[in-house]
Amino acid sequence: MIIFKSLNTLLLICAISLSAFSQHTIPVKGVTAHRGFSAAYPENTLTAFQAGIDAGADWVELDIHKTKDGKIVVSHDASTGRVADKSLIIAQASYQELQKLDVATAFRKSRGLSQKECPAEKMPLLEEAVKLILKQKATKLSIQPKADCVAEAIGIVRKLGAENRVGFNDASLKYMSQVKQFAPRIPVFWDRGPETAINEDILTAKAMGFETLVINFKGITPEKVRLVKAAGLQVGTWTVSDKDTLLKMIKLGLDRIYTDDPALLILLYKESL
Repeated sequence: MIIFKSLNTLLLICAISLSAFSQHTIPVKGVTAHRGFSAAYPENTLTAFQAGIDAGADWVELDIHKTKDGKIVVSHDASTGRVADKSLIIAQASYQELQKLDVATAFRKSRGLSQKECPAEKMPLLEEAVKLILKQKATKLSIQPKADCVAEAIGIVRKLGAENRVGFNDASLKYMSQVKQFAPRIPVFWDRGPETAINEDILTAKAMGFETLVINFKGITPEKVRLVKAAGLQVGTWTVSDKDTLLKMIKLGLDRIYTDDPALLILLYKESL
């Protein structure tokens, strides 16, 4: 029998044990900050990515395009009109031209913020985002190619020694197959629509070596989750940011959830214990 010499020693040991228990039992997994912490910061910016990291997300997700001078930049859309102060087609613009834009414009206006409250943001390079991820150990990066630039993206990841810190996600079978062709060890999270033929998708994912099916939240069901997991694959959903739907997704026991508000999702995970 172990006899503790003081009450303080006993209390300290209990506190450490409870802390460790808490860390290992909170079912926070696969929290993916969609375009960064985009509920609170301009999407697909370094500021939004850092906020996702600071919130404790497991993954930060971003989208990429290629400029006319071959740079791999971070943007969801093929043009800048939805987010910036000027509309340019990324594939027809140079990186220097794109750097003159303020990609926080629409976010600032939609929330009635001042320039001081929401400073201007430049369109990041994929390389900058990867370097940001490499500054810490907890959060990884999920890359979504919106153009035919998978090889270039993997080249950047390899140059920075970040293959074990990234994954790729998209609905494109072509692009996701290219990931496995060029870098078989990088995980693929294959996005599927709400009406997807789940049994066919499972067979395709297994054949291609994909690790995860990510089903749109409007079509995900307990049966689909069961089928995917029974096939030895992981399963996730995209993109959910309201409390009620997030709670429904948590109850499904998913391996990853894409959300604009990673802080809310983490809070709900912890409250669901």
